[in-house]
Amino acid sequence: MLDIRNVNQSFDNQRVLNNINLQMSEGEILCLLGPSGGGKTTLLRIIAGLETNHTGDVTLDGRLMNGVPVHQRGVGFMFQDYALFPHMTVAENIVFGLKMKNMPEKERDKRLQEILDLIGLTGFKQRDVTRLSGGERQRVALARSLAPRPKLLMLDEPLGSLDAVLKERLLPELRSIIKSLGLTAIYVTHDRREAFQIADRIAIMVNGKIARVDTPKNLLLDPHTRFIAEFLGLHNIIPVQSYQNGITETPLGEFSIESSDSPPAALLVQQGGIIVPEDSKTDNPQWVEATVTHDLFLGETHIITVTHSSELSLHFTLHAYSQTIPDVSDRVYLNVSEWTLVPLVD
Repeated sequence: MLDIRNVNQSFDNQRVLNNINLQMSEGEILCLLGPSGGGKTTLLRIIAGLETNHTGDVTLDGRLMNGVPVHQRGVGFMFQDYALFPHMTVAENIVFGLKMKNMPEKERDKRLQEILDLIGLTGFKQRDVTRLSGGERQRVALARSLAPRPKLLMLDEPLGSLDAVLKERLLPELRSIIKSLGLTAIYVTHDRREAFQIADRIAIMVNGKIARVDTPKNLLLDPHTRFIAEFLGLHNIIPVQSYQNGITETPLGEFSIESSDSPPAALLVQQGGIIVPEDSKTDNPQWVEATVTHDLFLGETHIITVTHSSELSLHFTLHAYSQTIPDVSDRVYLNVSEWTLVPLVD
């Protein structure tokens, strides 16, 4: 559906995109995830045709887009600030693009009603957009992007201005709408939680390069590099002191770890390496003693920080209603074995 080949872009002799290669299938939701300044929005603008002085090729639905103007690409674009026309009603905002395409009024009205029903704003036709809530404005902006039936929908930080509670509610709805229409979509964000909830695949962009493309599950289970692990919020990383013949020495002890690439620089402790009180310890796994040094209560969960005698600290999420929560200064044991450890390279 979308094929990006060897795309480069520079501004004022500063390289912003560096040899970007990316492919998407029809009906897929791809998330461009990365820190600010990583090139995500620039790549989106190149695909949309808003940036033209790049090298490399962009092919959409089998058609080379180089030199094709924005209005002939068949893409929909939703901005973070929504870019709604404040002097227009909800209906006028939504059908604006349809008027530009000279769609007949009867067909236009039918499409308007279809879209309003889809996004849950039936009866909002004559509402003044300046009087809508943030969530309602977000829906109108989405409706305007969907109305012309784009081949590709692109969303640049579409929920960035919403509060956390509203964002949590709208994300599943947004994914459901995109999927129900069979749309191909690119979603840009720097928030990993948004990416995990909405994407089929995630492309992590850093300093104008794509560091990795994979499913959310695969990225979490095997981030591969220390940077990706830390960026995804996986902070239980222990340094490797030595590695020889599959035996990895760390501050927590020795482990048998197979590394198919280069020798690991660090090991990621998955959430499976849970903490247990001393009286729950059995003889089977490899136990590592530690002391609880902090308890962050988040309502339904506790983030427990434990510190090993080597001064290495690890963090674990415990559900408040289903587990016994140790107190600060309690001695606990980490269930750390080969199946809870993932090798990382620098």
